[in-house]
Amino acid sequence: MRLVSVFLIPALAAAAMLPDAIGPFRRVSSGSPELTDPAVWQEYALRSAETGAYENGKAKLAVTVWMLADTTASMAAFDWQRPAASVPSKAAPLAAATADTLLLVHGNYLLRFSGYKPNAGELDALVETLNHVDSTTLPILPGYLPSTGLVANSERYAIGPAGLAKFDPAIPPATAAFHFGTEVQTGVFHSSKGDLTLAIFDYPSPQIAIRRIGDFQKLPGAMAKRTGPLIAIVVAPPDPDQAEKLLGEIRYQAEITEDEYIPTKRDNIGNLIINIFILIGILVGFSILSGLLVGGFRTLVRYVRHGEEPEAMITLHLE
Repeated sequence: MRLVSVFLIPALAAAAMLPDAIGPFRRVSSGSPELTDPAVWQEYALRSAETGAYENGKAKLAVTVWMLADTTASMAAFDWQRPAASVPSKAAPLAAATADTLLLVHGNYLLRFSGYKPNAGELDALVETLNHVDSTTLPILPGYLPSTGLVANSERYAIGPAGLAKFDPAIPPATAAFHFGTEVQTGVFHSSKGDLTLAIFDYPSPQIAIRRIGDFQKLPGAMAKRTGPLIAIVVAPPDPDQAEKLLGEIRYQAEITEDEYIPTKRDNIGNLIINIFILIGILVGFSILSGLLVGGFRTLVRYVRHGEEPEAMITLHLE
């Protein structure tokens, strides 16, 4: 494991992502963060990482930034790196803070500030310097995790065997079958008889989930349920009744969206009539202007020819 980390860190150090200044703080040094569990970072497709030390007089600020594959990976890394004692922050849609630290997600970037928490203006200036920001929609799987009894900051998101082995080792990766593109949301729940871990697996289709549910049910002490493309499971719960209640709260709801025609101003009969009168006004104005120009030109020619009409008719006076 350490061997992988040794080779991974130099590659990440090549990309400079942090600015020279953050608000009143000036950067004094930069480097690469120490990566624990590099296999999990690799599953999140970590592309670059950097640390920066900043100073403002005697005040110090330490910043770490991770650039990941997409917003799903940054959300998963946020759940993993979030301090257990942190509380939600309004600094960003995905943000958590302690007394002296701030962790937040911006697109496919995860940023951590220690010693000083930048204000909104300083954060806006910082994120504007980040390149190749991904803005894809976050997965909806975390929304299926029940909230009753959930241990604060215990949510974890895995997209591969390494993450599953770290966050819920009771379930073998072969059972999860990540080669289907499986993703899993886990959470720890309080129980009077002991805490239990609930895992929700999301498969590309209900048909795949139907084929996989049997393998989950074969695990020793497993309580599993399928709903749509989701499989929820609790392995060897200390309180089976609590586990049954949690599984009962998970219900898949398919969301069907269809293209909807949005009326424009051209569909409004009132606007059509107004535009007709505008066109008539333009044509009348053009006609008047054209007449004035032609009349003016003929008057000018008559003046130049000393009263002779331009293109005057020749008369023979045959009388």
